[in-house]
Amino acid sequence: MLSQETISLIHLNMIQGVGLKTVQVLCDVFGNAARALQATPDELEKIDQLSPAMRDLLKRKPIQYPIERELELIREYACQIVTLYDDAYPQCLKAIDTPPLVLYIRGELTPEDSLSISMVGSRDAKDYGRKASYRLSYQLAQRGLTVVSGLARGIDTSAHRGALEAGGRTIAVMGNGLSFIYPATNTDLAEKITSSGALISEFPMETKPKPKNFPRRNRVISGLTLGTVVVEASNRSGALITARLAGEQGREVFAVPGEIFSELSTGTHKLINNGAKLVNAVDDLLSELPRHALSQIQSTTLGSPIPEVETEPSPQVPVVEKRAAERAAAQPPPITPPPDLTPDERTVFDAIEDPSSHIDTIVRTTQLPIGQISSVLLMLELKGVVQQLPGKQFTKNS
Repeated sequence: MLSQETISLIHLNMIQGVGLKTVQVLCDVFGNAARALQATPDELEKIDQLSPAMRDLLKRKPIQYPIERELELIREYACQIVTLYDDAYPQCLKAIDTPPLVLYIRGELTPEDSLSISMVGSRDAKDYGRKASYRLSYQLAQRGLTVVSGLARGIDTSAHRGALEAGGRTIAVMGNGLSFIYPATNTDLAEKITSSGALISEFPMETKPKPKNFPRRNRVISGLTLGTVVVEASNRSGALITARLAGEQGREVFAVPGEIFSELSTGTHKLINNGAKLVNAVDDLLSELPRHALSQIQSTTLGSPIPEVETEPSPQVPVVEKRAAERAAAQPPPITPPPDLTPDERTVFDAIEDPSSHIDTIVRTTQLPIGQISSVLLMLELKGVVQQLPGKQFTKNS
């Protein structure tokens, strides 16, 4: 059962605009969060450290939905709540400048998770990037390190799978509340993570995955770990934000080199040019970790060999047959829409051509207003059915 103080901190965390510094001021003045929530307008007016706008916000205490609903969702999804003032709060994360006030946890955090590495990169990763992420995560997990990432498609997904399939632990830091999974296509993966690690969020349970949430999410990914590895990232990738935050937090930054003609290598190569450690193998990572961490890492003697992410063609296959098989494999099967789409969502889904369609093309095909199209596309993204690419291009998720 949650204590009244924990419930009060959850309540304060739900008030948009109230940050850690404000909560610390309130706790210093009133002794605890429960008493701070009961403060009268006159008492708030006397706190010089609060701006007039913040005093007004604390008088009104606007939240998206009642605290009772939040507590109900926490119970429904079997979430643990750890606040900044609890002994169970991760020490690595507590050391950053702006640690989350509240952590929602599905699964379990363990003391061993303090020995961890984050793996981030492009959602549109190529086969090379997915294999690199998978193999490095698999090898890190074999050595007893926890792999932390963000559950996004591409590099994140491969990182989580690599750690799980090595029998290790992995943590997914979410940019939304834990009452749903984003992207929806990773629902099964998320359930596996809760059994061998944790889903973590600082956002109230029904918070949607808005773009502004993800930079905040990224500081938690880097803050939980000893270092961050970037695999395949363009110059506009959010993974570079995670790398920058890791550097500001005093953590190691690593980058995996890529193909020189690939846009997805521009970000990682820029990091290397700016001093990030180049990663050719897992030992390049391990050798840069703090001494106290190195002493805890398991023996480099590995168990079973790392499985390949994809099966390679047999070398005995004749060249003509091999090329025919490759051409056949390159043709993706038709993507069928999920059955729960609304009529408008189905219309927009059917208008997206392979490999992608610009939003203007979708408008012309459907003859629907662009505002309605934008709204429907957002819902399809939230359902994990489509993905937005740079330049207002949209593609179906297989």
